[in-house]
Amino acid sequence: MKNDLFLRALKGETVERPPVWMMRQAGRFLPDFRALKEKYDFFTRCQTPELATEITIMPVNQVGVDAAILFSDILVIPQAMGIPFEMKPGIGPWSESPITSSNDVQKVIVPDVNESLGYVMEAIKMTKNELDDRVPLIGFAGSPWTILCYSVQGQGSKTFDQAKRFCFEQPQAAHSLLQKITDTTIAYLKEKANSGANAIQVFDSWGGMLSPEDYQEFSWQYIAQIINALHDIIPVIVFGKGCWFALDKMAKSKASALGVDWTITPEMARAFTGGNITLQGNFDPSRLFSPIPEIERLATEMVDRFGKDKFIANLGHGILPNVPVENAQAFVNAIKNYKSN
Repeated sequence: MKNDLFLRALKGETVERPPVWMMRQAGRFLPDFRALKEKYDFFTRCQTPELATEITIMPVNQVGVDAAILFSDILVIPQAMGIPFEMKPGIGPWSESPITSSNDVQKVIVPDVNESLGYVMEAIKMTKNELDDRVPLIGFAGSPWTILCYSVQGQGSKTFDQAKRFCFEQPQAAHSLLQKITDTTIAYLKEKANSGANAIQVFDSWGGMLSPEDYQEFSWQYIAQIINALHDIIPVIVFGKGCWFALDKMAKSKASALGVDWTITPEMARAFTGGNITLQGNFDPSRLFSPIPEIERLATEMVDRFGKDKFIANLGHGILPNVPVENAQAFVNAIKNYKSN
């Protein structure tokens, strides 16, 4: 690997500077991505290995990040399990037939991931070939809880009230669905590792919707199964948005790194995790609208506060689509030019 900073940081090794990449970097804010978006619908881009490869490599070539993350979507898993999803313009994820009962859960399948998601593995192999070991490649999946949220709600939501109601009214059905999602996700991520991914990230985008007790029951225990099944094969990063309350528990797992959002200070994140695990984050994506000198100052200050070792510089959530490319570039360059005092 020509640039192995990211992998070294995941192992907790001493590095000259932290590695940097950005969640949702494969697309959205890049003009070349928007040009492809005009030509092909969302899932066509996900399901066509040549397009997924082209999009994955764009930020490596254009912004100079230290890791690539495969262009895909967390909803390819429920699609493979027989839960239909489309991307509706102006709405986002949409399912015509969300899960509402234990009967619905019984119909959900645990698929052969090579059959139903073979296009993802092809995209990984193609991307690895194109990257030619310039930087590592990250594969990802949504957490079982986050997939349940979409599968029951049928679309995005500010509260995921239907998903929570389902869990609290029909806990047996909810746990059955969560286990099916977990089993599919483990098989899927193992195959990603076999296909050449260098690390994987689990996105628990809606974990922060749950109370600390409910988080343990409906989210963390399933993420822990994924970590335990994969940690010997490939480094695992867990990102729980709004889940600062679970960081102490997460830090005791076999995860290689924990992602943190911008609602917690670097000092608190280090204290909650005992200072022994690599942390990733946590620049507020909206801060990329600041003037460039301010972005550079804040990015440098972020590294000073987390410390350059056991740290991966990133955003606290996905990059916003209307961020100017030069501002994203300034963030990446500030980390790459980092010199500790």
